[in-house]
Amino acid sequence: MSSNLIRIAGKRYISILSRVWSGSAGAAKYSEESLRKTLQGKFPQAKNVVVSDISGGCGSMYEIFVETTEFKGLTTVKQHRLITETLKSEIKDMHGLRIHTAIPSE
Repeated sequence: MSSNLIRIAGKRYISILSRVWSGSAGAAKYSEESLRKTLQGKFPQAKNVVVSDISGGCGSMYEIFVETTEFKGLTTVKQHRLITETLKSEIKDMHGLRIHTAIPSE
């Protein structure tokens, strides 16, 4: 039996971690550039949008920084919710996401 399989009550289950880490043929499903463009489309007034793959290139974890006046008056939690809502479909295929937001100084 493969080390990625677990037997419970006679049934075979694939380890969730093996699916997350192996992905589809080991290639990143989303690129830094595609995520950056998605965020720039949502936040057209953004002064900075930086997306970094911090998973070693497999696309399972990203660090995101968005600096925009569109966050003015919003709590940090609401700012982060806007980011996660924007990337909702992409996040499903990720292991994790680090979000940093800022409002440009005037």
